[in-house]
Amino acid sequence: MIVADFDAIVVGSGMSGGMSAKELTERGLKVLVLERGPEIIPERDYVDQLSPWETPNFDSVPQDEIEKHYPKQYGGVAYAIKESNKDFWVKDDEHPYEEAEGTSYDWLRGYHTAGRSIMWSRQTYRLSDLDFEANKTDGHGVDWPIRYADIAPWYEKVETFAGISGSAEGLPQLPDSVFQPAFELTDAEKELKSKVETAFPERNIIPARVAHLTDATDEQRSLGRTNCQARNRCHFGCTFKAYFSSLNATLPAAERTGNLTMVHNAIVQSVEYNAESNRVTGVRVVDAETNEKKLYTAKVIFLNASTIASAMILLQSKSEAYPTGLANRSDQVGRNLLDHVSGAGAAGLMSGYDNMKVFGRRPSGGIYIPRYANLNGQDKPYLRGFGFQGGSSPLGNSGGQIAGIGREFKEAHKSPGPWRINIGAFGEQLPNPDNRVTLHASKRDRWGNPLALFNVTYSDNEHTMLQEASKDAVAMLEAAGCTNITSSPVNLTKPGNRIHEMGSARMGHDPATSVLNGWCQAHDIPNLFITDGSFMTSSACQNPSLTYLAFSARAAHYAADLLADGLI
Repeated sequence: MIVADFDAIVVGSGMSGGMSAKELTERGLKVLVLERGPEIIPERDYVDQLSPWETPNFDSVPQDEIEKHYPKQYGGVAYAIKESNKDFWVKDDEHPYEEAEGTSYDWLRGYHTAGRSIMWSRQTYRLSDLDFEANKTDGHGVDWPIRYADIAPWYEKVETFAGISGSAEGLPQLPDSVFQPAFELTDAEKELKSKVETAFPERNIIPARVAHLTDATDEQRSLGRTNCQARNRCHFGCTFKAYFSSLNATLPAAERTGNLTMVHNAIVQSVEYNAESNRVTGVRVVDAETNEKKLYTAKVIFLNASTIASAMILLQSKSEAYPTGLANRSDQVGRNLLDHVSGAGAAGLMSGYDNMKVFGRRPSGGIYIPRYANLNGQDKPYLRGFGFQGGSSPLGNSGGQIAGIGREFKEAHKSPGPWRINIGAFGEQLPNPDNRVTLHASKRDRWGNPLALFNVTYSDNEHTMLQEASKDAVAMLEAAGCTNITSSPVNLTKPGNRIHEMGSARMGHDPATSVLNGWCQAHDIPNLFITDGSFMTSSACQNPSLTYLAFSARAAHYAADLLADGLI
């Protein structure tokens, strides 16, 4: 079956897909969004109003079910997967993939409306010219074809729409955003900030920048959104729509234009290509429930299926003109797979606050320590750098560290203190073309699509960086006067585990060494755009979702201009 009459097709409804759809529909284009999973309706499917005792097993997923269905998903985000929201995450046994011998990869996913944008951790930071120039400076990877000045107006645009809480700090390595009021630091964090910044003037402790409304604008309220209630129930969805997601913001904005069509359970098998016109013409899908096959056609196609899925779609879309995959004359599709690396940090107790407590639960942590290494040349035994995320809380509220049973245990929890500080590093992974995802030669899923095959490892640089981060974390807590400081041996998280995968169709100046130009437009095919994490040429050490949003908005307007001028 052929379904036509769309100006644009957006594959995927997550972070970047939602923003692409919003901007394209607001430019007057008729847009089809294809989502491979079922529909999520917040009023029906969000479970943020449920208490743990209202669910089986006190909202814990049974161990046998974890081992059968969620060994990868739960291992990556055990803190987020509960009995009441487990359906937000894929079942590993139903959506398998393969890893090259001697390697391991955590591919953590959500197949449904808005994808992982309803489950993300909402840390929201800009990249700087330090990041956009890194590859050129140290020779790893290829040079970004854009600089901070090119993307800064688009950061501002999407931040204003999304709503970012934070504080202006004037740090060149971490440019300020358009902010709503930040969540206040606790008194313990304020002391940490004072003492660390005195001992280490180059290190800054700032409020975490998170995509939560704290002073909702009229536009945000018009979409049914309101201020964060400080419940920290975000992984269950948010019926207040206080945190940014496609479901809360961009898809409703696109829908109200009257230009949006959305199809669920549509698993993309390939993108159609016309060699005569050198244009993509449509997308072939199979229905996840009925196995019915359809071809949707459009004038422009945006791939936003996620870094890995978009690469796989390109690799599956072979033709005489592109025998190794669509838009893959460079042989870079699937290569340079990046993530962030964690597994180093420290925790300690801070005295003097035993009589203090907090009201409410801040979302997504409390503090952020921006990158401070290698800012002005190479001064460390590793390249690039890392930042820290963390926060403080009364001991009894931070994972049940108070020992005991019975009445004495209950009474102990009535006391506010002592307070615990914890910080964990997020480091940059260097680009490496040998880190890649390919199509498995023989194994396929139940819809006939080849399984993903991962071959990703860390370099010595990541290992050296995290060893340094561990020492730095301990030194900062010592400077703050913390006691009972603990720091486990450095144990790098598996590639993919931070859920910041990117780089599989990188942008660059040269079509011979990159897949996309500076507009996220395929070098080889002018009406094909990819604006999920695939385009990232390096990873920096900041959470990347804000950058995906900015590049998506920028690319959507560029594509709309090209269509209006008859150039694609």
